[in-house]
Amino acid sequence: MSAAPTVTPERSAVVTQQPYPNYKVIVLNDDFNTFEHVHDCLVKYIPGMTSDRAWELTNQVHYEGQAIVWVGPQEQAELYHQQLLRAGLTMAPIEPA
Repeated sequence: MSAAPTVTPERSAVVTQQPYPNYKVIVLNDDFNTFEHVHDCLVKYIPGMTSDRAWELTNQVHYEGQAIVWVGPQEQAELYHQQLLRAGLTMAPIEPA
């Protein structure tokens, strides 16, 4: 008895590109950082952050308890998170967007 030949399915030539996931950098409200310090840190460490946007986010941190200050690739998110943390801001863990 001979076995039937095995047919292997052909591989698809279509390559699906999937983008890297984005991550959120979140500043939390606390009782010891001043509005000015939070604002100044955002302007200093977050690329493209305008003074007006930094004030909006600072107010959001104060009144809502937190604000997403940046969203993007993980490596950059880790850098900005670490810089803000070293500057004394209270930070939530980095999380996928």
